[in-house]
Amino acid sequence: MKKVGGHMTETEPVKKSKEYKNKVVQTCLLAGTILIENGSELNRVSDTIKRIAKNADLNDLNAYVTITGIMISANDEAGAQIKEIEKRTFNLRRIAAVNRLSRDYAQGKISIGHFYNLLNKINRFGLYYPYWMMMLSAALISGCISVVFNNDIHDFFITCLVGMLGWVIFSMISTRVQASFISEFMAAASIGAMAIFAVHIGLGQSTDNIIIGSVMPLVPGVQITNSFRDLISGNLISGPARGIEALMCACALGFGVAFSLIWLG
Repeated sequence: MKKVGGHMTETEPVKKSKEYKNKVVQTCLLAGTILIENGSELNRVSDTIKRIAKNADLNDLNAYVTITGIMISANDEAGAQIKEIEKRTFNLRRIAAVNRLSRDYAQGKISIGHFYNLLNKINRFGLYYPYWMMMLSAALISGCISVVFNNDIHDFFITCLVGMLGWVIFSMISTRVQASFISEFMAAASIGAMAIFAVHIGLGQSTDNIIIGSVMPLVPGVQITNSFRDLISGNLISGPARGIEALMCACALGFGVAFSLIWLG
């Protein structure tokens, strides 16, 4: 620690020292973990880690990145460090924050110690949009999809309502259950039940159109896109793994809708 302007600040480790190299490895590990946990494709993760190491003059750093863990090694002095990825969600705000800090470090605006401390604060970021706005977005997506795909103006408003409630159910369950396919199944089953009930009491005309529009906010489009991007970039482990994860979520949606149609339809 040293005193600067009446305040105590952390002393920056000397370049090429063991402490400095260890701090670089820890920073790369934390940055990669944040990116993977918030939905980044692995090509971006590897590129960010390499850029941080290059700007830190640590050219002998090697990284092995998968969607379930990261292993980084600089040399025999710093050793190898491993981080397990236990949760994955989608938060583009945190990904953008990591990219911005990486650019600031490359331009010399922040030190490696300050970089690491700021990365630790990223996970405290809340939702990029307020909850009510995401509910409204789910409603509008559901209703518009029903109109665009099926030219069904009559079911627009009830599809908006069912889609919004289905997304709320999904978000509530996903915060309590780690397995994403369970929340997908429960939300899809609820959407099917609400669509059948809405048509039964005369609020809607077509159960199929309401269900098609309402499940669209839950479709794993980002996972599928990241799966293909990983495959195109040559990552033959994480690409299929992401694809299987997206397939499980899509199947859970289908099974949930089928369950409600069989038992209530």
